Amino acid sequence: MILKQLRLSRNFSQEQLAQMSGLNVRTIQRIESGHKASVESLKCLAAALEVEISTLEQEKFVIDKHNSNWHNLPFWLKCCFSLQLLTVQPARAVALRIVIACHLSGFLFCLLGFRNEAALAGGLIMLASAYLFHLLLWQGDKLGIWYDRPDTSTA
Repeated sequence: MILKQLRLSRNFSQEQLAQMSGLNVRTIQRIESGHKASVESLKCLAAALEVEISTLEQEKFVIDKHNSNWHNLPFWLKCCFSLQLLTVQPARAVALRIVIACHLSGFLFCLLGFRNEAALAGGLIMLASAYLFHLLLWQGDKLGIWYDRPDTSTA
C-alpha cells in the first residue's frame, strides 16, 4: 500500500493524517507497516488524502511504457524517469551521490583543462551542476521532502 508515500508527498505527519481522517495514529502506523486496512479506514484515509480507494490499494506508482503518453514524452524526460530522477519518493542519498559525482568529475575535468580547453569548460559546467544540486539538497533539507529521512512521527 502506498499510504506512507502519499502522506509524505503531502508533507503530513502521522498525527496530522490521523486527525484529518478521524483515525487513531496507531491505526495509521499499522497500515503503513503492512497490515490490512478495513474498508472504513480506507474510506476515511481516501477522503483525507483526496484520492480514490483504489489508489490507496496500489503497491507503487507504475509508468506504463506502452501508453501513448509515454511515447509523446521528450527524450530527456524519458531518461529522467528511467533513471528514477523524477520519483514520488525523492531520496536525499541519491541527491548527495549526484553532488559528489559532479564535484569529482568537475575537479577531474578542470585538471585536464591544463591540456585541453574543452575539458576545462566541461569541468566548470560539472562544478556548476554540483553547486546547483547542492542547492537542491539544501532546499530539500529545509522543506523536508526526502523520502529516506527518518520519520520522527512513528516514535
